[in-house]
Amino acid sequence: MDGVYTCAAATTVVIDECLVVEFRVRDDDCPLADATRAAGIEIDAQPPQLRADGNALLSFTAPESERFATALDADDRIRYLHLARVDGRQNGRCLSKQPCVVHDLVSAGLIVESLRYREGSATVTGAVVGHDVLRGVLNTAGETVGVALERAYPLQADDEEAIATRWNVTPRQEEALRAAVERGYFTVPRGATAAEVADDLGISKSAFIERLHRGQHALFSQLFA
Repeated sequence: MDGVYTCAAATTVVIDECLVVEFRVRDDDCPLADATRAAGIEIDAQPPQLRADGNALLSFTAPESERFATALDADDRIRYLHLARVDGRQNGRCLSKQPCVVHDLVSAGLIVESLRYREGSATVTGAVVGHDVLRGVLNTAGETVGVALERAYPLQADDEEAIATRWNVTPRQEEALRAAVERGYFTVPRGATAAEVADDLGISKSAFIERLHRGQHALFSQLFA
């Protein structure tokens, strides 16, 4: 691709290739994927961190689900599972003896913005910076069974903040927050109802409220940590 884009990662650099990419991972052997399949739920996770001892640190937030917790607790690959219930959700951390497919993409150079597991599959969205990194990530995806590139597009100037910030909100949560602010949902009196904002986004009222609350929780947790 021709052109020059500015992409903010650890530092701001000018490169000739900067893309936002989204991968779909099916049949991942990650314990989180298997647990969402067993429980039939969707969770948000941080990129797995491979430790020096060979275990992968997994951090996630999930709806309260006994089936999900039981599936993780019973998984022989999981060690030191910790779950904390906050506002109707479970925030969890654990060590896994089984590195995830997503870790291969991260190791190849993918800067993960969001990672979501749902019923055994994962959706990974992030950025690749530089031609060599782009080639390495795509080669890794192509050589890994069950990984497919869903979409890719150049990172524009107005996308930089979403990729560069460390607020730990998913794209859907950010979309809900932005829409709420733009429509005056937070103003007194309200400029729009939850149903009206949800209609603008083309989702149900309950889906909008859930994304909004989860996004608010992520933001406030980091602001007041």
